Amino acid sequence: MILSASRRTDIPAFYSEWFFNRIREGFVLVRNPFNTKQISKISLSPEVVDCIVFWTKNPKRMIKKLEEVKKYNYYFQFTLNSYDKTLEKNVPEKKYLINTFIKLSQKIGKDKVIWRYDPIILTDKFTKEYHYRWFEYLVKRLSPYTNKCVISFLDLYKKTERNLKSINILPLNKDDMFDFARKFSKIASEYNLIIETCSEEVELSKFNINHGRCIDDKLVSDIIDEKLFIDKDSTQREVCGCVKSIDIGAYNTCNHNCLYCYANFSRECVEKNLLKHNKKSPLLFGDLNGDEKITDRKMKTYRRGQISFL
Repeated sequence: MILSASRRTDIPAFYSEWFFNRIREGFVLVRNPFNTKQISKISLSPEVVDCIVFWTKNPKRMIKKLEEVKKYNYYFQFTLNSYDKTLEKNVPEKKYLINTFIKLSQKIGKDKVIWRYDPIILTDKFTKEYHYRWFEYLVKRLSPYTNKCVISFLDLYKKTERNLKSINILPLNKDDMFDFARKFSKIASEYNLIIETCSEEVELSKFNINHGRCIDDKLVSDIIDEKLFIDKDSTQREVCGCVKSIDIGAYNTCNHNCLYCYANFSRECVEKNLLKHNKKSPLLFGDLNGDEKITDRKMKTYRRGQISFL
């Protein structure tokens, strides 16, 4: 299986101690986000975990302890945007993040660190020219330490729109997307950097930007040097190219406080859940009440060209 850690929250930034405790214990409990009484028990055995995909804006706390996952294959999706505290209230400064990105790449290799510049948001402050300048600066700094940049454009979910109500978001039409693609592609090509999109309907291949997959079976196959056969993840949107994975995170638990975040309902909800976190608990936050139904999730490895179960 592919373990996603996590689309729902930033485990490396805020829950790395909990994660390493779960690795030592060999399992994790994950609540169904739509029915909190249903809990899955997920094995973390290296025999069935083909790869771990870490999603983060700040993996600094995890870098020094990566020896604890030496039995696992993994790679990082590292988001590093151009925004300031206006949109990313608790995200560290750019110099710190750039240095962290470089240290991570030097430790695990550039193939295993994917740079994400997403979502792209237009405002009176964050204009196209603003993005172009920052993107070029970041490409210059990061291109020696990664092979790929993933981009996406803001999707205004209801909770995202509510959290951004104080920001004058400007609409992005297809022509705007073409402008970004044309400029970004030109910059990236000068530094031999590949650009792919994440969950975008717009076709940008004429700018040498193709549809990507963040949970990427080809990348995993390259990392483990073994062909994998994994189906597309049917639980994701149709435009998402990701293959199947199991996410061990929880919504409303990320403390970066990015106003564009789709995974947080409200700041108040996040703050309540942060107080319920226990690094020794099998759950990311909260306790078992005794009335839950805990089900052992059937795990399978995709290695060796066949499916094996645990």
